[in-house]
Amino acid sequence: MNQPNDPDNLQELIARIRDHTREMDEVSVGDLLSAAGERSFGPVVLVAGLITLAPLIGDIPGVPTLLGLLVLLTLGQLLFQRESIWIPARLSERRISRDKLFKGLDWMDRPARKLDDWTRRRLTVLVRGPGQLAMAVVCMLVSMAMPLMEFIPFSANGAGLALMAFGLSIVARDGLLALLALAFTGGTAWFVLTNLPG
Repeated sequence: MNQPNDPDNLQELIARIRDHTREMDEVSVGDLLSAAGERSFGPVVLVAGLITLAPLIGDIPGVPTLLGLLVLLTLGQLLFQRESIWIPARLSERRISRDKLFKGLDWMDRPARKLDDWTRRRLTVLVRGPGQLAMAVVCMLVSMAMPLMEFIPFSANGAGLALMAFGLSIVARDGLLALLALAFTGGTAWFVLTNLPG
């Protein structure tokens, strides 16, 4: 599912997004996918988690649902090994201001450096072959729950953290991070279930 020109870490992904969108006034979902590498599982999930988690962007109503739909559509097609990813025009053309995007990316710079220093190739069996397919299914389940999370404060941030960890585990080939992503997913599911309106 990964391509040879995928980013190698979170800092490289952030740099690609900045370079690709620097001259734009508004940035579309399609632009973000183009910067991330839209045929690859890891970068697409990583960028969706990053944007959901980033302040000023992930808090915009509708953004978590939009990104959940993006992950669901993308992974569904990747699992069936399509040669190219089809995204509906209404989704691909949704836009945010470049200034908001860059402020969110600026906020992520320091955590990205720390994460990249910590991640490395280990337990790679969990991020290749059947292990990677299993993670794709879990990410799809997370994305399907994201519309509900918009009604439960802070739960979408947990989903964004889980997606970012899953995506980064694929990009960095880090199976230990994949296990942590499963823990984030379980914690978020528990938080959502215990905070559902009675």
